Amino acid sequence: MEKIKNLKEFATKRYGQNFLKDETILEKIVEAIPKDGDGLDVVEIGSGLGDLTKKLISVADVTAFEVDRRLCKILSSTFRDSIDNGKLRLNCGDVLEYWSRGDSLADRDYYLIANLPYYIATNIILRAFKDSRCRAILVMVQREVAERFSAKSGDRQFSSLSVLAQSVGESKILFDVNPESFVPPPKVTSSVLLITKRESIDNPKFESFLKVAFQQPRKRLLKNLSARYAKGELERLFHTLNIALDIRPHQTETSTYHKLYKELIEDSRYGREEKKSRRAGSTES
Repeated sequence: MEKIKNLKEFATKRYGQNFLKDETILEKIVEAIPKDGDGLDVVEIGSGLGDLTKKLISVADVTAFEVDRRLCKILSSTFRDSIDNGKLRLNCGDVLEYWSRGDSLADRDYYLIANLPYYIATNIILRAFKDSRCRAILVMVQREVAERFSAKSGDRQFSSLSVLAQSVGESKILFDVNPESFVPPPKVTSSVLLITKRESIDNPKFESFLKVAFQQPRKRLLKNLSARYAKGELERLFHTLNIALDIRPHQTETSTYHKLYKELIEDSRYGREEKKSRRAGSTES
């Protein structure tokens, strides 16, 4: 118990730290690493006190990122031999800043593995979608976040994040993790999420389009898009693509969003980034 009391002192609210200490869960995460890329590097974000890091360097070369300078000092001491022999490359700083300096976190293809703080999880996953060297994302996140990335069309949780995840590959929740597995325990259940990438996506215009489409999830998709595009043009496009006029954003397939985007943004027959005028009689009834 004394060890747990001391460990709690390392966790800071600033970085949203909850240290995973459950050995069974740590082993399950390592076992979940995709086996189709043996020899690939691993990038770990948020190494903490190194409990997962220790297991990762036993199966792969690891590039680790830790924003907390206090923890970096502990990691540097704990893994001195692994750092010296090249099994572990430790970077102390904000991983998003590292990403901003270049296109990738690694020099060759890698798997991203992390126990992500809830406050920054979504931003990190979305940035990994853009990294062409990132082959898969295996992360511990808040259950609600995992559901939004893994939801299918028709699910109430289906969102713009779901569309983006399906656009890069396949996503699924592997298992849940109870708060008691962490020190200190979070207030919510966590989930381990696996996103296997087929391709990368770096298209701010498409992301902006999805934000408009999902801005009011329970409204009709046509209503949401009408905030930016002329309703008359939208109705004709919906008919052309055989899309029901009363469909909701969460009921719409990912492939349909890509078709709509292509026509509205890339095709000059419909494309206009901002709606400048409405035709008479096109207001929402």
